[in-house]
Amino acid sequence: MSKTYSISDLANEFDITTRSIRFYEDQELLYPARRGQTRIYSSQDRVRLKLTLRGKRLGLSLAEIRELFELWDESRTGSEKQLLLMLNKISERRAALEQQMKDIAMMQLELENAEIRCRQALDELHDKEAFDEKHTEAPSPTS
Repeated sequence: MSKTYSISDLANEFDITTRSIRFYEDQELLYPARRGQTRIYSSQDRVRLKLTLRGKRLGLSLAEIRELFELWDESRTGSEKQLLLMLNKISERRAALEQQMKDIAMMQLELENAEIRCRQALDELHDKEAFDEKHTEAPSPTS
């Protein structure tokens, strides 16, 4: 008989909440058996949970993860389709990350330029205040 897991077993193993696991079940990513009110997770559910968490770390949406699972579940030939889809998702995610890195670099440059302008304006303000103080002092009385 294959190994089974409780929701607490999986939550502890993957350091997530039981609520998260129930959410993935609601999203049709996991299909535990039931024994009364108790959920009984199979080895396949454990693997699917592991892959779900990995997919999330890669930036995949739950819908994309579900699509990958559906390809695998449809048949053993789904494996090739699944791998091709995954390669496409990796390529898309990499392109998105590269764009984000460009956006971040541009934002850093804009922040640097804004900081320089603010510091220059502050220096000019201090210089003007010092000049005004020096030239607006009341003349000392000399008789």
